[in-house]
Amino acid sequence: MTALEQQDQLFMQRALELADYAESLGEIPVGAVLVDVDGKIIGEGWNASILQHDPTAHAEIEAIRQGASALQNYRLLNTTLYVTLEPCTMCAGAILHSRIKRLVFGACDYKTGAVGSRFHLFDDYKMNHVLQITAGVLEQQCSEKLSRFFQRRRLEKKAQSAVSRTNINS
Repeated sequence: MTALEQQDQLFMQRALELADYAESLGEIPVGAVLVDVDGKIIGEGWNASILQHDPTAHAEIEAIRQGASALQNYRLLNTTLYVTLEPCTMCAGAILHSRIKRLVFGACDYKTGAVGSRFHLFDDYKMNHVLQITAGVLEQQCSEKLSRFFQRRRLEKKAQSAVSRTNINS
């Protein structure tokens, strides 16, 4: 394993820890870590849309905001963003506008992923920024975390539905 692959796994592991934190808050378990050229974490985020009542409070956006604040610059040149789930179109747009150099993600998002699974925002030759992309880092762990979360959520909704039907029939 190369030094870069080791670094990718290390920071993705941190993103998974942040995803666990999001889940503990009742959020969809997605975590993100923004790292500068020296390998220092300058931003971290986890999904917070439900708690903040904010559809833009995705893990990537939160990490990007922290990183921009840390650097005192809206341009995040020479940074790498690690995220447990493939970014959506909103987050991909933020990645593009902030000029992040490299994106590393774990699980693919076949419903709303904008980095190859559903859409590929960065394939357009007219884009004014070229992004290095590494997909599938700790993919199984990232995918399983999300699958377990949504499976549990479906079971909870089913149980809640059964309770509601019982109360109506009483």
